[in-house]
Amino acid sequence: MGCRDNGHRQHVQDLLHVASADSSRCRLHVVASNDIWARDHGPITVYRNGQPVLLDFRFNGWGGKFPHELDDRITVRLHALGAFAATPLEPVDLILEGGSIETDGAGTLLTTRCLLNPNRNGLDRAALERRLGETLGISRFLWLEHGHLLGDDTDSHTDTLARFCDARTIAYQGCADTADPHYGPLQAMAEELRSFRTASGEPYRLIELPLPAPRRDERGNRLPAGYANFLILNGAVLVPTYGDPLDAVALERLSGCFPNHDIKGVPCATLTHQGGSLHARPCSLPAGVMPAAANPA
Repeated sequence: MGCRDNGHRQHVQDLLHVASADSSRCRLHVVASNDIWARDHGPITVYRNGQPVLLDFRFNGWGGKFPHELDDRITVRLHALGAFAATPLEPVDLILEGGSIETDGAGTLLTTRCLLNPNRNGLDRAALERRLGETLGISRFLWLEHGHLLGDDTDSHTDTLARFCDARTIAYQGCADTADPHYGPLQAMAEELRSFRTASGEPYRLIELPLPAPRRDERGNRLPAGYANFLILNGAVLVPTYGDPLDAVALERLSGCFPNHDIKGVPCATLTHQGGSLHARPCSLPAGVMPAAANPA
């Protein structure tokens, strides 16, 4: 966990103590940052010869929308602090946010047109597929041209729209209200998903997630509340909730996608005021990347 200064670090430690958190599983590092979305500016892990390697892609604040210089350097700084133990870190001269890609773990990548936005790399689809194939070991690409959540600053990250649950199942953000401005774009996205095929040529099993009632900020702007931004952990799936009756529907549908996981709701209304939700907040790292012993409390 990154903390902005020692005072903030102590505050976080106090909160963890009150919550009876296992301090041996908590690692706190003082490191400057611009924003809270570690999914997008953190490292992406690949395996080579069975060993993890961290890839440090460039980050430009979702196309220069927000200050980003500190977040672009945060992975290097954390690595220097020992946050990733002895795991090697490799720089990649390509702008890529973690929430913009979704993989099935078997060579297929699901993404959206945000990767082709001129405010990122200025590469065409063929060039980008070649670069991602080389760096991430991807052999198949599924591109979504439709779908967007109002209030989302990412130019339509796939982690807000459509997610792999396994190699043949995709949960996606739907919309049943024909009067909602999301209805048309999300229906078009669903049609795209129905046209996609697995590596073996079969249609995907598609699970539609409901769209919660509109949530707005103090200026009346719509906030990007949705259920596709769930977070998969070891033995559990954390699902964003918003105090909406449809929370229960989303939890029930995702329980069918992850029968061997505990499905737990996490209130995320506050996060939407920051422009995102649950999956975008942390950067997931596999076992063996972080040090075995926590830093002292």
